[in-house]
Amino acid sequence: MGATADLLAALRPRIEAEVKPRLSGLFGGFVRAYLPQTWVFRTERESASLVIDGQGNARVQPLALPSPDVTVEGPESAIHAAFESRGARRPPPGSVSVTPHTPKGKAVLDYLRPRFGL
Repeated sequence: MGATADLLAALRPRIEAEVKPRLSGLFGGFVRAYLPQTWVFRTERESASLVIDGQGNARVQPLALPSPDVTVEGPESAIHAAFESRGARRPPPGSVSVTPHTPKGKAVLDYLRPRFGL
């Protein structure tokens, strides 16, 4: 896989640990309504997709899947720095474009944006 796909794959346990516990209990049905989710990440060198299924399992594909819920585009260095800092550092303004394509993508983006530095 490429560098972006590898970085997303390293984040999989953290993402699953965030999502899976929220699928049970009082608000589990509410969270399930926003799954599955597909996010595409495009840098100047490559594309990768992150898919979270209805059970909270995350998988990474080293290509841009069709019909994403969210697309993140920007320099590899800015996207990687945001993920590696665990949201402590945001990319320089205007360097990374984050576009929700569906209402459920926008809702999840609004929730997760601070956690991933986007």
